[in-house]
Amino acid sequence: MREPFLVGALLLVPVVALAASAPPLSGEAVKRAVDRLVSRFGNAEAARIQRGVTQVAQRWRAEDGNDEAFVAFCEANFVTDPGALRREAARLEAVLEQVEGHLHEIGRELRTPLDLDTGPLGAVDRMLASVDLAAHLQEDLFRSQVAFFALLNFPVDTLKERLREGPQWSRERWAWSRMMDRFADRIPAAALQEVTRAVTAANRYVAEYNVRLDRVVTGEGQRLFPEGLRLLSHWGLRDELKAAYTRPDGLAQQRLIQRVMERIVRQDIPAVVIDNPELEWRVESNEVRPAGGGGAWSRAEREADQRYRHILEVFAALRGLDQFTPSAPSALARAFEVHRQIPEEQVQALLVAVLTAPEVRATAQLIQRRLGRPLEPFDIWYDGFTQRRQFSEEELDRLVAARYPTVAAFQADLPAILRRLGFSGEQATFLSAHIVVDAARGSGHAMEAVRRGDAAHLRTRVPPAGMNYKGFNIAMHELGHNVEQVFSLAGVDHWFLRGVPNNAFTEALAFVFQGRDLEVLGLASAQLEPSPEERLAALWSTFEIAGVALVDTAMWHFLYEHPQATPAELRAAVVATAREVWNRYFEPVLGCRDSELLAIYSHMIDYPLYLPDYPLGHIVAAQVAAALRRGNFGTEVERMMRLGNLTPDAWMRAAVG
Repeated sequence: MREPFLVGALLLVPVVALAASAPPLSGEAVKRAVDRLVSRFGNAEAARIQRGVTQVAQRWRAEDGNDEAFVAFCEANFVTDPGALRREAARLEAVLEQVEGHLHEIGRELRTPLDLDTGPLGAVDRMLASVDLAAHLQEDLFRSQVAFFALLNFPVDTLKERLREGPQWSRERWAWSRMMDRFADRIPAAALQEVTRAVTAANRYVAEYNVRLDRVVTGEGQRLFPEGLRLLSHWGLRDELKAAYTRPDGLAQQRLIQRVMERIVRQDIPAVVIDNPELEWRVESNEVRPAGGGGAWSRAEREADQRYRHILEVFAALRGLDQFTPSAPSALARAFEVHRQIPEEQVQALLVAVLTAPEVRATAQLIQRRLGRPLEPFDIWYDGFTQRRQFSEEELDRLVAARYPTVAAFQADLPAILRRLGFSGEQATFLSAHIVVDAARGSGHAMEAVRRGDAAHLRTRVPPAGMNYKGFNIAMHELGHNVEQVFSLAGVDHWFLRGVPNNAFTEALAFVFQGRDLEVLGLASAQLEPSPEERLAALWSTFEIAGVALVDTAMWHFLYEHPQATPAELRAAVVATAREVWNRYFEPVLGCRDSELLAIYSHMIDYPLYLPDYPLGHIVAAQVAAALRRGNFGTEVERMMRLGNLTPDAWMRAAVG
């Protein structure tokens, strides 16, 4: 999972259309500025002048000056000389790389105790994590008139313009288009800081939400999991469920984990059992007792909708931005039209096409034959198509722990890992020098660098006994993100073009890396073509996460339709939506009804509207992986990632044809 530095990212996204608001200027002032500039520079510049003056006027506020100040600014700062425009853009690029880059690094340091396993969190740690120095940058750029200079001289391109005209643009023109993303909206620092506060609180809630499976018992009071098994929701629970397919007693374990997940979604999980080794929890009856055994079972207070309270707080903070982004006036519009650069209806249609594909039902029938039993809801995470089913979980854990007892061991082995994947020695050395491995407090994520000279960070969980296979599998996924982040920053020709079109593209490379984990461990050989099993694994994974993405998106529509909803009302809506999506698309395939498992993903709490990137990532990954097999792996990865932040269509055409 790529770490979306949310508040900073809000400053770096394009708009969909230049929707006019009511500026504190008279129409006469705008006309006067246009007329004076056209008179001075001629009709050849008229269209550019009209657009630039209008862009400034739409974002001008009373505190920026009166009509005369506005006209004077336009007269003094409109530039026609191409060489001068290039120099101004180059200066903005150089300065903003340093400013945004260093602010990003400060934010990373402020959040370090929250993100990394540095020991118990102190009160100051929690407070500092909510500090966002970057929140003031945008307003400072407007008050200094830097933003107005850019708006006067460079167009804020719409998505339609990029799709229509982008194929003919030069790299420099693309860079200028992305430069103007920073000035498209004028959001007050207080609104951005509120987003940081809400998201940080949600991050902390998720990072500390561990379930002691070693204290979860059956209806008969039997423990099915080994001592010390403490797993993060939802990632750890899901991965433990997947690993159970290879165990003789795995079915009972899977059914118990499913019940735990359902309790979390419905929020009737007892609050006292969360990350608590002192209590046993009998999931079926939802009762607790002291962990020593022998005590009486008793009911305990449920968690009381904390999950949904955090979602509502994040929603309220993001909704607070709507009035300042009139061209994309909702978090949904910003997520699809702005961030993904793909309309929501197109994404939805793509997901439904996967969910209703006849190949999915055929795959389910194959899984049922292999398992020798009717499918159950948790089988959406069936893990039998991968090569690792040849190996027991214990074998893989021992191998990984021996190789990577510490974070430092994984860091030291990065060059060798990259060479095994197919990078040259020079590439492996370069990439390793730009990636720092950290011990994550949560499940793990990849945090990019923003300025050249900084390093990307790979965060993965490493228990005291050493990295286990789950941690290694996650680390390989995050390494794919990091490789993209390094090449698309250090290797791109214009800093304004750093990155990829949207998160689906970085997820695509992460999936490719993750799928080669056994090869890196020396347990599988490299294959030029994916096996039929690997194709089925990709299809089944896409099927599962496409349903999750529909639930996430539907939840956000409910939030906008019911902005005053209580946590209890939101819980009821999410549970009902999860069941509805399940019954429509999953019951016909698995034969089970009214499951709520699609709502278990923790991304719904602290990564708003991120989940649709995963199925898109699988779809992109299939095409990217095929292209990587046609040439030298390392060379092709670098070539693709250096394309930078084009539109999805332009990137795909250039990357894979």
